[in-house]
Amino acid sequence: MGCLGKKVLCFLLGFVSIYVHGTPLQEMGSAGQRKPFFERLRRLEEQFRRLQEVTLTHLQDIAKNYNVSYHVDARFQSLAEEMQAMAMAVNQSQALVQGDMAHLKSWMRKTQRRSRKVDARVQALGDALSEKSRQWGQERKEQRAQKEAAASLAPDVQALQDSLARLAQQVQSQGARLAALEGQLQTANPDSATPELPPAQLVQPGSTSLQLQRDSQALRPSPQLGSSSQDFTAHLHGTWKVQAPGSHQAAPAWTHQGSGKICSLGPVLVFPNASTENAILLSPGFLTALRALSICSWVRTTSGYLGTLLSYATQDNDNKLVLHGRDSMLPGSIHFVIGDPAFRELSLQQLLDGQWHHICIIWTAIEGRYWLHVDRRLVATGSRFREGYEIPPGGSLVLGQEQDTVGGGFDSSEAFVGSISGLAIWNRTLVSGEVANLATGRELPTGAILTLANAVTVGRFIQRPACTCLEQCPAT
Repeated sequence: MGCLGKKVLCFLLGFVSIYVHGTPLQEMGSAGQRKPFFERLRRLEEQFRRLQEVTLTHLQDIAKNYNVSYHVDARFQSLAEEMQAMAMAVNQSQALVQGDMAHLKSWMRKTQRRSRKVDARVQALGDALSEKSRQWGQERKEQRAQKEAAASLAPDVQALQDSLARLAQQVQSQGARLAALEGQLQTANPDSATPELPPAQLVQPGSTSLQLQRDSQALRPSPQLGSSSQDFTAHLHGTWKVQAPGSHQAAPAWTHQGSGKICSLGPVLVFPNASTENAILLSPGFLTALRALSICSWVRTTSGYLGTLLSYATQDNDNKLVLHGRDSMLPGSIHFVIGDPAFRELSLQQLLDGQWHHICIIWTAIEGRYWLHVDRRLVATGSRFREGYEIPPGGSLVLGQEQDTVGGGFDSSEAFVGSISGLAIWNRTLVSGEVANLATGRELPTGAILTLANAVTVGRFIQRPACTCLEQCPAT
C-alpha cells in the first residue's frame, strides 16, 4: 500500500505540477498564437494609414494637377492667341521687310546704274581732259612757234620800218623840190595859172613812197599794244581772227528793256517745285535718226542749281540725249550728253540769276561740232563730240526730269525748277541769224520737228500762267 500510495501520490503530485505548470504554458501558447495576429493587424493598420497618406497625397496631387491643368488650358489659350498675334505681326513684318527689300533692291539697281554712269562720265571726262591737255600742249607748241616766227620777223619789220622812214624822207625832199619848182614857175609866169597835170603825171615815185608810208603806219604796232614782238604777233593774230572770211562774230547780248518786249512765244510752263510728277512728255518723239540737232528755249530758273531740262531715253540707253545740270562738277553748268557716257560740260552760270535767258544748243555729226548760244552770244563751241553719231528714233522725250527707264525712273533731286517757254527742236543746225531772231522774239525758224505744242502729258503741279510776254509772267 505504501508503495502503491507513493506511486499514486507521485502521480498526483506530477499531475498537479503538470497542471499547475501547464496552465501558464497554455496561456503562453495562446498568447504566442495571438501575438502574430496583432502584429499583422498592427501592420495592416500601419499599411492602411500609409495607404491613406499615400491616397491623400495622390488626391492632393490630383487636385493640384487639376488646378494646374485648368490654368494650363487657359495659358495654352492665351499662348495660342499670342502666337496668332505674333504670326500676324511676323507676316506684317515680313511684308514690310519684303517691301523694304524691294525698294532697297530698286535703289541699289538705280545706284549701280548711276555709279556706272558716273564712272563712265568720269572716264569720258578723263579722256576729254587728256585730249584737252594734248590740245593745250599743241597750242603751246604753236604759240612758241609763232613767238619764234615773230622774233625772226622782228628784224625784217625793223628793216622795213627803216626803209619806210627813208622813203618818207625822200617823199618829203621830193615835195620840197616840187614846191621849189612851183615857186620858180610862178616867178617866171606870174599871170599864168598852175598847170593841171593829169593823175598819171602826178603819180611820181614819191606816190609809191606815200603808199608804202600808209602801209607802214597800218602795220606799225599800236602804242597800247607795246613794242614787243609777242604783243605785235598777238595783235596780228587777233586782227586775222576778226577779219578772216567766214569766221563767226558773236552778236551783242540782248538785254531786257522793259515789259512787253518778248511776246507771243506760246505757252509758258512753270515747274514750281522738285516733285517727281513735274514732267512733260513730248510726243511723237524723234521719228527719224538725227545727225544734226538744235534745241532752243527761253529758260528761267528759280533754284540755286540747274536741274534736268531735257531727257531722251531708248530701250538700250536711258541717256541718249540729256541736258542735265545736277550731276555737274561745276556749279551753274550742265552735262550735254549724247549717247551716254559721252558728254560735254557747258557753262550756264548766267541762268542762276532768276531772270529769263534764251539758250540754243546746236550739234552736228559732221566733225562732231557743237555750239552754245546764250542771249544771242556764242559762249562755247567745240568739235569731235560724237563725230558721225546718229541719235536713234523711237525713244521717250521728257522735259524737266532725267529718265532712268523709258518714261520713268524720276528723281526729285534731278528735277528742273523754273519756267520754260518757246522751246523748239530742229533736226538741223541753226545759223547765227536764226538764233538772233529767236533770241529777240522776231520769228521761229522753219522746220521745227518738236515744240511745246507736242506736249501730251503734263505733270499735275506744272502751272501755265496767263501771260503773253515773258516779263509779265510770274516766277511761280
